[in-house]
Amino acid sequence: MKEKIQKILSNCGLESRRNIEKKINLGLLKVNGKLVFLGERFRKKDIKYIIFNKKKFFLKNDCIKIIMYNKPIGEICTTKDAFGRTTVFKNLPKLLNSKWISVGRLDINTSGLLLFTNFGELAYRLMHPSYMIKREYLVQVSGKVLKKKIFMLLSGIKINNSISKFYEVTMIQNQKKNKWYKVSLFQGKNKEVRLLWNAVNITVHRLIRISYGPIQLPKNLKLGTFVKLSTLEKKNLIKLVNL
Repeated sequence: MKEKIQKILSNCGLESRRNIEKKINLGLLKVNGKLVFLGERFRKKDIKYIIFNKKKFFLKNDCIKIIMYNKPIGEICTTKDAFGRTTVFKNLPKLLNSKWISVGRLDINTSGLLLFTNFGELAYRLMHPSYMIKREYLVQVSGKVLKKKIFMLLSGIKINNSISKFYEVTMIQNQKKNKWYKVSLFQGKNKEVRLLWNAVNITVHRLIRISYGPIQLPKNLKLGTFVKLSTLEKKNLIKLVNL
């Protein structure tokens, strides 16, 4: 099936569709050596190479890139920080004529799984609540975790003018000073896990995201390091959001 060239190249992480359209209008895009005009359509398999902004590129079949990163506590999920704090993007591999897009965020005091992709539409769908993608966390808490509190966490609590709730709450370890639970939810609101526990007077001491949809955080992935998704993991993730 033929598609607009700006869509093909944007999906490959070259640049945004808008920026590609600007380059087309300036005569700075050629496909297989021929100048491209806005509105032209191509089959991706027929594109041997492109010349974009006077640079030559060869398209690969797997141009969508996805990595998982094990975020340490203390890093923030922005590209730059006015206070000079370390960002999650510092330890990611460099991309040529493209950029990493974070699939959701983790606050500065939360560690664990973060996904990054160069495909904006994929990131958007993975974050959108309509796709109901489950996130799982390990959480260390203190306070009396009574059955009625668990019931409230599962039933729903009004936080910031909307209802939030856990899909699952499973006890992992229940010692006097070391209570660990596994929780899951289908949304990614700001600090939602912490706010839910705080709403029932339970203090969160540690929070670790261990999965996002079908992607599990590997136990051997060290903090501050990344790994590329396997071909099967990529296919499963892309299929999950109907791409």
